[in-house]
Amino acid sequence: MKILEKSNNFWKWGNWNISWSKYSDCESNQNILLIHGFGASKNHWRNNQKILGSKFNCYSIDLLGFGESSQPYALLDYEKDQENRVKYCFDLWGKQIVEFCNQNINGPIYLVGNSIGGIIALRAAQILESNCQGLILLNCAQRLMDDKRIKKNDVLMQLFRPVLKTIVRQRIISNTLFRRAANKTIIEKILRKAYPSGKNIDNELIDILYKPSQRENSPEAFRGFINLFDDYLATELFDKVECDIHLIWGEKDPWEPLAEAKAWKKNYKKIKSLFVINDAGHCPHDENPEETNSLILKIIQETK
Repeated sequence: MKILEKSNNFWKWGNWNISWSKYSDCESNQNILLIHGFGASKNHWRNNQKILGSKFNCYSIDLLGFGESSQPYALLDYEKDQENRVKYCFDLWGKQIVEFCNQNINGPIYLVGNSIGGIIALRAAQILESNCQGLILLNCAQRLMDDKRIKKNDVLMQLFRPVLKTIVRQRIISNTLFRRAANKTIIEKILRKAYPSGKNIDNELIDILYKPSQRENSPEAFRGFINLFDDYLATELFDKVECDIHLIWGEKDPWEPLAEAKAWKKNYKKIKSLFVINDAGHCPHDENPEETNSLILKIIQETK
């Protein structure tokens, strides 16, 4: 079959333009949608989409506020509703994924999400019900700073938290924080922590994160996200999806501890497997794409 590769496609979602891509060079009725994490984009699947597309119809998408998708102004809970402003949250992004699947993908789908993309995949799967065939979560965000996870006996945090919330909701503060971080030197430092093996940290990867951050409204999704102090936790959604869940975890993730992923596997019946990628960090799909791609293909081929 002739290779079919599409890139830089745009889908109109309400008032917004959503960037997405598809790769497929096979005859398959199996669909996969790749959902990136915070600050990333569809291009973060640079080492995965073509490989997965050799077996299945593989899509990737830029979440609203990221990559090449529209970047509307953030609307926080206490602010008056205004046209062309959105509350960046897991309901918003979950709805985006659901409507994209319903309008652009013919048939049931496997959702693959990294970091917060994992929670978005869970929320979308809950809405899609039987149309979601399965979930593969790569270092799914554990959201340790959510209100529901702050220990009641942590007196210092209880005292500081209202102050923190007041500070970060100020646009001048969030914009300043974002702009200071949105430079190539800081991005590379963050990547060195996220990719502990150092593998695949290159100029292409730095540009994948840097270029979208230079767009005019790029700080808005950051402002919305850092003000999400009470939203879905993965553990609230595990038992609410119809499909099986599979976990792939970078062993040395500095932000999402492997120990908690192991506890998830033990405590939630919907989680059927946990695969650990040695020496990898928060983004195993890009740091060790060979092993990650092999695991994703194995999971889907054995469970479809």
